[in-house]
Amino acid sequence: MNRRDELLTVTEVLDELGGISRRTFYRWRELGRAPVCVRLPNDELRVWRSDLMVWLASHREAA
Repeated sequence: MNRRDELLTVTEVLDELGGISRRTFYRWRELGRAPVCVRLPNDELRVWRSDLMVWLASHREAA
């Protein structure tokens, strides 16, 4: 995490991932395949943008 990092809502993460469904995201969480999330005291989930970028990079395939 850096000083310019930001916490994304689940909706923002879904948009960043090309509009995947909320159901798909939560299924990935159940399977341990989603990006690392932060659970806020109000039970909402957030994802640090930097964690999302690392997660995406880890799923990059060679051509």
